Amino acid sequence: MSRPGVRQATWRAMRARRRELARLCGWSLVESLPALLSGYLVARAVDEGFLAGHLLAGLAWLGALAVAVLVGAAATGRTYRCLGAVVEPFRDELAAQVVRGALRDATRAGGHPDSAAVARLTHQMEIVRDTFAGLLMVTRGFLFSAGAALLGLLALAPVVAALAAAPLAAGLAVFLAALPAMVAHQRAYVRAGEQLGQSAATALAGHRDVLACGAQARVTADVERRVSAQAAAERTLARMAAIRSLSLGIGGWLPLVVLLSAAPWLVERGLTAGAVLGALIYVSTGLQPALHTLVQGIGGGGLRYVVTLENILRTCPMIDGRRPSGSVTRTPRSRPPAGRTGPAPAVEVRGLTFRYGPRARPVLENFSLTVADGDHLAVVGPSGAGKSTLAALMAGLVPPQAGTVHLAGAAVAGAEPAVLSRMRVLVPQEAYVFTGRLADNLRYLRPDADDRTLATALDALGARPLADRLGGLDAQVTPALLSGGERQLIAAVRAWLAPAPLVILDEATCHLDPALEATVEDAFARRPGSLVVIAHRISSAIRARRLLVLDGDEPVAGTHEQLLERSATYRLLVGCWDEPAVPPRAAPARRG
Repeated sequence: MSRPGVRQATWRAMRARRRELARLCGWSLVESLPALLSGYLVARAVDEGFLAGHLLAGLAWLGALAVAVLVGAAATGRTYRCLGAVVEPFRDELAAQVVRGALRDATRAGGHPDSAAVARLTHQMEIVRDTFAGLLMVTRGFLFSAGAALLGLLALAPVVAALAAAPLAAGLAVFLAALPAMVAHQRAYVRAGEQLGQSAATALAGHRDVLACGAQARVTADVERRVSAQAAAERTLARMAAIRSLSLGIGGWLPLVVLLSAAPWLVERGLTAGAVLGALIYVSTGLQPALHTLVQGIGGGGLRYVVTLENILRTCPMIDGRRPSGSVTRTPRSRPPAGRTGPAPAVEVRGLTFRYGPRARPVLENFSLTVADGDHLAVVGPSGAGKSTLAALMAGLVPPQAGTVHLAGAAVAGAEPAVLSRMRVLVPQEAYVFTGRLADNLRYLRPDADDRTLATALDALGARPLADRLGGLDAQVTPALLSGGERQLIAAVRAWLAPAPLVILDEATCHLDPALEATVEDAFARRPGSLVVIAHRISSAIRARRLLVLDGDEPVAGTHEQLLERSATYRLLVGCWDEPAVPPRAAPARRG
């Protein structure tokens, strides 16, 4: 029916919830009770009640059928409850993997956040959830309803069961034989839709360039070709509906025709009128609806399930190879250099080379750096020198083309995100704050922090006035209503509370006033552990114990006084930072 990835993902989801599936099957068995007894009870009501002149006996048989229907209806509610226990965890796993894939793509070298891709994938994920639930329901419905109807026919007369089962099997065979082609055409339809969307989006985004270059005809022809391709795929998919109708005609309606045609012959062989009526009920209310639901469900929702899950698996391939839940992740360790004694450095970078593309100029080349445990390092340099890139490499957000990064002796390469989060915390320039209580935002990296600990952190970083202005720890925070500096202050308190021994501030205080910035950086300097600051003010550089100057050539490290003597780049930066303010219109364009 599909490529192995879809089969494996589906089978794994079902195996992981065998107990829930067993309960679903148990309640489905009870739900199928009316389908099992309907024809038999109607036959008894007709033969032993109404035709025999025993009205009360006939009504009693029909009353038994009514009881069976009520029991089946009660079981139906239980089946949906069991269905949720199977489907929702599968949906949650897909959601988690989609988000992980989006974060991985956004933080890799050259990557960028793509909220539209996440929106598309989450929409597809909801399609998978709904169609997976539909597939489970129609499949178990067919198995139990059709099975119950066939058992009922066997109880009436084996010959009647054979007459109904033969065309049912033929109709199923026609449908199953056409199913691979249906999947292929559904896949082509989805791909055509995606290509049309991409082509139209590209044309709309670049319409000015298209007009400037006079390429309207070519771009229009390309979009028109995509529209025609999608229309052709949709027409082909519509034609496949004829095959579904053929299988329904053979497997659902032909048994009725066969039974009605064979009724005189069956009566001659001793079959009662009630048994004939019961057989027709089994076919019309059991076999036919079950087959119709199966064919329409698999032919519609099933095909969407296969193709959409294929797309998610292709976009987030780690779904098939993710680490099982509950497994233990060990922090990778490396052998310390010979002769080293004492604690490992907070950061140790060796022979690091990184470039944004195979032909791009290296941002860092054969770069080495050691940050001792408890050190306070400020990284300065002109825009584009690689300061933020170095911060991302230290944090393990991007892999280098060459070289190694170790945090407290642990290799960053290959470390799981959960392991890295215990070793370091990175606060970027664009602070992340989510909608919710202020306390929840502050506890994001330390969930066990009590209110007293939060209050201590607010006081240490000078954030108490902000918390009071917002309404306290229980106040609801809306990111869009906060200024850039307020978001940075909340993120700084969150990082200060984090248990990670290394803090990397990547221009994380650029929206704060100098006095508040000094309070924040002093609080981090007093915090146990190590601190690396990507500085944008001379005050941040002076507060650090050591400085690193990146200027595109040979990096230079030292104290503020040493760098004033040894680095022309640093002297230039200090001159720019110290330059008095001028009116905005007269100020030259500078980058710091």
